Amino acid sequence: MKGLVLAGGSGTRLRPLTYTGAKQLVPVANRPVLFYVMDNLVDAGITEIGVIISPETGAEIQRALGDGAQFGAKFHYILQDKPAGLAHAVATARPFLGDSDFAMYLGDNLIGMKIRDAVEEFRTAKDLAASVMLKEVPNPSSFGVAEVDANGHVTRLVEKPKEPKSNLALVGIYLFRPSIFDAIGKIKPSPRGELEITDAISKLIELGGKVRFNRLTSWWLDTGKKDDMLLANDTVLDDWLEGRNDGTIDAESKVSGRVQIGKGSRLVRSSVRGPAVIGENVTLTDARIGPFTSLGDGVTIERSGVEHCVIMEGSRVHDIARLEDSLLGKRVIVHPGTTRHGALALMVGDDCVIELSNK
Repeated sequence: MKGLVLAGGSGTRLRPLTYTGAKQLVPVANRPVLFYVMDNLVDAGITEIGVIISPETGAEIQRALGDGAQFGAKFHYILQDKPAGLAHAVATARPFLGDSDFAMYLGDNLIGMKIRDAVEEFRTAKDLAASVMLKEVPNPSSFGVAEVDANGHVTRLVEKPKEPKSNLALVGIYLFRPSIFDAIGKIKPSPRGELEITDAISKLIELGGKVRFNRLTSWWLDTGKKDDMLLANDTVLDDWLEGRNDGTIDAESKVSGRVQIGKGSRLVRSSVRGPAVIGENVTLTDARIGPFTSLGDGVTIERSGVEHCVIMEGSRVHDIARLEDSLLGKRVIVHPGTTRHGALALMVGDDCVIELSNK
């Protein structure tokens, strides 16, 4: 079985961060979301993986992932020249996929469970044409929704229905036989001009294919917006972080809870309360780092309090009494300015300078 990871798209909901970077590479607990996707596929025994990329961010994705060796896999990059839908991406990947069964995984999806059991079930159930992963959601109109029967089969899929007949949303992880290509060849673009994977699977069912589902019992996080990213960071730190110190902590500093500190990082007269992750070559001086914070490589925090934040590599925060609920891009500088005193909540793109009052 092969893998197909969709890592194109423009990431409009995460702008301005995604003006200068791919949304799949925004870090959660100091690792790009896309890396967790690859880990899950490799854990399921899928090591030959095609990666759908776009002209805008494809080079960045390739630099980050490499040839796949760091994951124990082999990556093949497939250019989708325009964002014409998930089913279009599958059709674009046909030369790579050939006659293989495959797992398709959206590159900005983060789930709290392994897919290996679902993959193994699909491998052995040769009567199935496809299998999808579903999760109960409170707002099904915002998702592709599956209608299912008592035997565990999907009977119909609808993309963002106005009057949903089910609260089971498509998570963005699919298992297919090559018969999906015939179904894609028989559908037309949706009103938004895209070839929808929901339409393709519905056509597969119409053609007589059996489609089962696996119910996702753990968390599922869309990482498309700032608050989603912070929640994802919270969840991964809470569930998966292992404490470790590879840095230097002076006698006046204090670390409590599960905290991971990277090589070359220094704590000077500072406190860190976990869960928190501190990258490599980070400098904390007279700083207070609260729970659910991720600091990327080369970050500097001086005379400031930071809590529940994701701060990406090379950024600097100094003389800010309280920074909370913030997502900062790379090489951002935050320091006192002329505005009134108060807690801060920021979403900042790369290479920005933010001046804020500390009075």
